[in-house]
Parts: sequence; C-alpha cells; structure tokens
Amino acid sequence: MMRTHDPPHPGEIIERLCLEPLGMSVTQAAQALGVGRKLLSATLYARAGIGPEMAVRLSIAFGASAESWLNQQIQYELRRAEQRREQLRVAELAV
Repeated sequence: MMRTHDPPHPGEIIERLCLEPLGMSVTQAAQALGVGRKLLSATLYARAGIGPEMAVRLSIAFGASAESWLNQQIQYELRRAEQRREQLRVAELAV
C-alpha cells in the first residue's frame, strides 16, 4: 500500500525547523556541525542525503535522535523508489 503524501527531504526539515528559528545561515550552521558549507547546502537542497555521521552530528546539534534523522532520509528515499515501481523490471519469484 502506497502512502498518500510525500515525506519531505530531511534537508527541508533542517532548514525550516532548525536553522530558520535560530536565524542561522548555512555557513554558520556548517561551522557548528563541523562540516563544509557545500555539504550542508547540498543536504538542505536535497542534492545529498543524510548518512549515519551527519545524523549523529544533527542529533548532537539539535537534540533529535540520530535514528530519527536517518528514518526521515529512509522514508524520503523509499517514497521516491515506490514512485518508480512501475519502471522497475523485476521478475516476481514465488518462494
């Protein structure tokens, strides 16, 4: 069963719920997270995903668990994959 809504990319959550309320720029946030500005920018604008290390960094900085950040990324990617389901050429195998 497919979901009826598209989960946001975690970068959108970071920007809207973490950076904007604090009035932080991408440069300031990147410095606080200990990552490069290009990496954070790519994450914020859905050109890069959140991996385990970034999830831990976000957890330390913003208080949500690393698992919750990774789960957001997984939900986003799974929805995109489900939207391409009809294009996949996979044989159905019975076990």
